[in-house]
Amino acid sequence: MIYSENAINILTVKTYKGIGGAWIVKNLKGNENEDVIVSLLNCKYRQTESITIDDFKSRKNEIEEKLHDFKNICDGLIAIGDKNFPQYRGNVKQSEQPIFLFYKGDIDLLNINNNNITVIGLLNPDETIESRERKVAEEIIKQDITIVSGLAFGCDSIAHQQAMIGGKTIAILPSPLNDILPAKNNGLACEIVEKGGLLITEYYEKFKSKMELSSRYKERDRLQALFCDTIILAASYAQDSATRWNMYDKKLDSGARLAMEYAKNYKIPRAVIYNENTDINNPMFDLNRQLINEGNDVTILTTNNLKKIINKIKESKRNKLHKIELLNLFDK
Repeated sequence: MIYSENAINILTVKTYKGIGGAWIVKNLKGNENEDVIVSLLNCKYRQTESITIDDFKSRKNEIEEKLHDFKNICDGLIAIGDKNFPQYRGNVKQSEQPIFLFYKGDIDLLNINNNNITVIGLLNPDETIESRERKVAEEIIKQDITIVSGLAFGCDSIAHQQAMIGGKTIAILPSPLNDILPAKNNGLACEIVEKGGLLITEYYEKFKSKMELSSRYKERDRLQALFCDTIILAASYAQDSATRWNMYDKKLDSGARLAMEYAKNYKIPRAVIYNENTDINNPMFDLNRQLINEGNDVTILTTNNLKKIINKIKESKRNKLHKIELLNLFDK
């Protein structure tokens, strides 16, 4: 398992009570030495007992001991300040920016210059939805774009499986790499890595309560939005679907709704699979329909629209690379 001194320092800082991602992003650029970090922590805790270098080192050693058990499971840990720490897409507030990631597989797939599209949806799509999603995923992969999803059952699994037929995929987990969730998709996770893909997570310890697990799923949904250039919703129930369709015995709302909300907040382009003629009375498209009705910032996928989305992503990346090349030229 590969990690820098900086990454372990960032991980250690996060263990202190009251220290969240926003404080770390605001106060640490990465690669500060232990003295500087402890001094900054003491400024935060000036009303309480001072933190010592020995205390910080002790916590750091405890974390490294825990990570020792990951050596055959996790390829590495990266954090803000590390050279290859991936840059997120969109406009993300400090409290929601990732500060470290554990990974297995090709971490370069998260590079800002890599073309990524997230494909998500519900857990129990019907055969028609599955067929339509596979066609969309197939076209994305043909265009040499990486598919991002969350390794859940249903639409997530379909996206990952289709991506591996000639392409690569990234799975974002709500759990440590030694405790893949859902457990039945452990084989799929292994296959993703074997075929050149990537698994990432923000966790190295198992969840301690259902509430904590629920929070981790939400954090996973946020990463699905901020590590893609466009997010596509295959199909999903809406928050009020159970009431609307009298299906009170089922849990119909899904993380797809949250991921689409995060994408909107981050100004990540959003698209949905939807056909007014065939999907109007299908509750599995409630969220798709709702998003379309909310405004004009959601693209309804057609063959032509998907091509436009892909071309726009590629053109944007080419322009950014050209600007970087020009800046490097002037620096010389």
